[in-house]
Amino acid sequence: MAIIAKESLEALKKRVDLVDVIEPYLDLKKAGASYKGLCPFHDEKTPSFTIQKGDSHYHCFGCGAHGDAIQFLMEHQSMGFIEAVETLAQKYQVHLELLDQEEEKGPPKKLIYEALEEAMRFYQAILLHTPEGHEALQYLYQRGMTLEFIQKFSLGFSPQKPGVFLPYMRAKNISNEILLSAGLMRDSGREFFSERIMFPICNAQGRVIGFSARKFREETFGGKYVNTAETPVFKKSRTLYGLNYCRRRIAKERQAIIVEGQADCLRLIFEGLDFTVAGQGTAFGEGHASELIHLGVNRIYLALDPDAAGREAALKIGNLFQKKGIGVYIVPLPQNSDPDDFVRRKGVGAFIELMDRSTEYIPFLVNLRSHGGQSPAEKNELVHTVASQIRGWNDPVMIHESLKQLAQLTHVPEQMVLTGSHSTPNLYVPQTGRVGEEKIDPNLVLESDFLRWLLMMGDKIPQLIELAKRHISTNDLHNPNCRQIYHLYIQAQEESHYCDWMSLAMNMESGAQQLLADLHQKRVNKEKAEECFETTIQKILDRNWMEKREQVRVKIQSGECNETEVLQLLKQFDDLKKNPPKVNMGESS
Repeated sequence: MAIIAKESLEALKKRVDLVDVIEPYLDLKKAGASYKGLCPFHDEKTPSFTIQKGDSHYHCFGCGAHGDAIQFLMEHQSMGFIEAVETLAQKYQVHLELLDQEEEKGPPKKLIYEALEEAMRFYQAILLHTPEGHEALQYLYQRGMTLEFIQKFSLGFSPQKPGVFLPYMRAKNISNEILLSAGLMRDSGREFFSERIMFPICNAQGRVIGFSARKFREETFGGKYVNTAETPVFKKSRTLYGLNYCRRRIAKERQAIIVEGQADCLRLIFEGLDFTVAGQGTAFGEGHASELIHLGVNRIYLALDPDAAGREAALKIGNLFQKKGIGVYIVPLPQNSDPDDFVRRKGVGAFIELMDRSTEYIPFLVNLRSHGGQSPAEKNELVHTVASQIRGWNDPVMIHESLKQLAQLTHVPEQMVLTGSHSTPNLYVPQTGRVGEEKIDPNLVLESDFLRWLLMMGDKIPQLIELAKRHISTNDLHNPNCRQIYHLYIQAQEESHYCDWMSLAMNMESGAQQLLADLHQKRVNKEKAEECFETTIQKILDRNWMEKREQVRVKIQSGECNETEVLQLLKQFDDLKKNPPKVNMGESS
């Protein structure tokens, strides 16, 4: 990951208007020299969320939430640190100078985004205001897509006649180089899209990054869909269609519906199920799953086409989430139906009823893999196949409960399924490493956990900061990037009693800024903050205590000390052994 230059962060900090950032998400009302609104971080009826005029921080007098623009975007919109910075830079038109990166080839991303936005406006104008576009418009009307629907999702049409799109874009001072980089022009110099209904593809922040183009006439050349090829701004393996409309609700309700196509996705969103996404231009993979897992989902509904390909896709996608401990439910769509068609015929209420009758993943898996066979050999193969898949998952509780469910569904004694043919209790513990893989630094893992709890929960639970200061000094951390982040955070708390994320990043070296961004990729259970933070501190104390004992032992056995020094070291070793460290929850050591 590239590192953002300090000068860029300083320029951005000067431009950010906190009220301007927060107003799109909250109803803020001016009250004297401040702005007030209902806090989005806890339920309340009387506004206690406050921003003082000209201040760069908000504060809630109800729950204690406190932070700057970056903190708000991370907490309220579930963004990572770098993503929040880039969102603000885009909003305030601040160029981010990146360090420690290879020089980018081709035009700047800013120009590519602008070209794609202009193309979207062009395609929509063609759809709504030309005779050729009206034929496509009638097709969309027949599919139940009203003018309100079309305008909400910025649908468009790429004209068949050449020599319209490219001259228009050039008149807007968009060069061929930019058009090629944006995926809007072919190497041959022709338009990339022709005679197709255009569905804009947006990133999570709502910026157009590409298009999915659907033909509506059978005679149109090519497949049913033609999608933008991968570009500097469009990565198919991580792009979830519809996420820009659904991100906040998915993060809040911790659930998502996954469908196959753009029309399915937009239909459910339009009808109020705005926690629906689809894979984009490729099979739904781990990159797509990671985007939803990062938002904290614990329940996934799969509303895929009810044919053989859809069922196999449900098995594969479901496995991606189940192995991470996330529950998966398969929506029982009728044969020859998809979500778009079903909702248009039966209504969104009927679809919600289908969701309520969804099948859990394990029964779905067993039913699909059983092939109707009931002989001992067939049952043995079924149990062995499904149990082997389950044992490859990551979460021990999910594995244990799923194996129990498998036993119940197949009428096999529970103990036989739990232990397997080798009768060992740990068969289903997943392997965490392989020969040749990069080794994980246990010190970095432990100290990252410590920092994650502190940075994400310290402003909300001030006693965590006091607990950290009481037990952990900068020198108690082994990783240099962890030491720098901890030092700057504690310094900021002592000087200002809050963490200014942009100022924090400004004063960090590249490795620490990278780590700061990584810390926010893993969510925390806020309800267990104090308990888990205390446990993490205890682990650091125990590690350092054992290391100190080992250092004394090695020195005793080195043969380099005289008798008096050895006696002193023995006493020191004995004192250490008798006094293991313990986290002190009181006011003083």
